[in-house]
Amino acid sequence: MKSLLLPLACALALAACSKAKQPDPPPPPAPPQKTVFDDQLKALQKAKDVQKTVDDAKKKQDKQLEDSGG
Repeated sequence: MKSLLLPLACALALAACSKAKQPDPPPPPAPPQKTVFDDQLKALQKAKDVQKTVDDAKKKQDKQLEDSGG
């Protein structure tokens, strides 16, 4: 009986010192939800892109005008 008790006690002690199970990683964040403002935000971004294009074209024309001596 004593010969069985010592290995059993050692096994229990080792099991108690083992690492606990690692928690599961958190789930990835959910994609942004569609809102009522999405269409307006798209239109605003499109307007900004168009304005940038117009500004670039104006700068190009102004440079050509200055280069031609006007």
